[in-house]
Amino acid sequence: MPDPDPSPPPRNAAPPPSAGAEDTASPSDCQLDHRLFASFGPPLFRRSDVDGTPVMVVQLGEREAALPLRSLQREFGITDESEDGRMLARIAESLDFVSVLRPGDPLPSEVLTGEASWTPDPLHLEIAQTRLRVSLVEWLNAGAGADHPMLDAGSLLAVGNDPAVRAQVQTALARAAEALGLEASAEVVGLLETLGRELAYIEALRDRLLRRVRAMAAKIERLARGWRSDASHIETLTQVKRLTALALRQITARFDELDAQTGEVMAALRNVESQRAFIRSNRDWLYRSQRAWEPILAHWDTASGSFDEGTLALLGRTYQFLAPRFMPVTEWISATRPGQPAKVNKSPRMIW
Repeated sequence: MPDPDPSPPPRNAAPPPSAGAEDTASPSDCQLDHRLFASFGPPLFRRSDVDGTPVMVVQLGEREAALPLRSLQREFGITDESEDGRMLARIAESLDFVSVLRPGDPLPSEVLTGEASWTPDPLHLEIAQTRLRVSLVEWLNAGAGADHPMLDAGSLLAVGNDPAVRAQVQTALARAAEALGLEASAEVVGLLETLGRELAYIEALRDRLLRRVRAMAAKIERLARGWRSDASHIETLTQVKRLTALALRQITARFDELDAQTGEVMAALRNVESQRAFIRSNRDWLYRSQRAWEPILAHWDTASGSFDEGTLALLGRTYQFLAPRFMPVTEWISATRPGQPAKVNKSPRMIW
């Protein structure tokens, strides 16, 4: 699904505070003052298992009650502009990055500073740094680094370790310093390292999300080609295959956009701060996606692909995961609405 906003707001979240309302002294941990939040014992905040709405969970006797944050705000008159209202907005945003928050817990760094609250592997940092240096060599040799093919990690590292390429990197660094108006190639190295640290998260997500969804799609394709099970299950398999293809196209498009934007290495070096913001917004979108996909991908990682009851059950769970996120939705517009002709709009609606 085309997604014009690289970092859409969390679904059903409390709205962010209005411009100018952010206080530089805002607390860095979960703090709520209204008596409501201590009335039922220590609460915890998470997303609803049913629809992903941010909820407060409290213990009522032997049962748990999950109360939507928006409903609590309306019921107890907690305005968006109040301290508690702003904190609830931050809690809702935080639940994209952590599973549970309790009073006193630190808010994730994505919400506080824009830094990631998780870390990529050292290999992902090496891949990101190497990709930038190879792009710089291609800029030196061809005048532009945008048209080079994307190499897989193994091929990229092999190219980066080539002594001839290493020598060209030094020449490219000196030439880039001149082009950027910097005094020394060491300053270019610093800019590359800054971008590389940000792009290491993208390489991690390429490995932890994109690669695994591709592997899942390949297993489903093999199942479809060799299907010998009960014909009653063919519709589920067909739908899962189609929805997985839609999902894979959407995720791939996000990485393609990132690669195209950062592949113009000299433009990226001239605008490091704007590149950082662009990378981080996409990083957070991809990380939210990876968190949502993880339970399904963990099963497909170890799935044998044979026709058995376990595979059939996994196909059912996969359909339940994909359908509300990627199933095309038919939207009817009333002809009686002023200025709105009757029409049908079909588009996949992603839900994280």
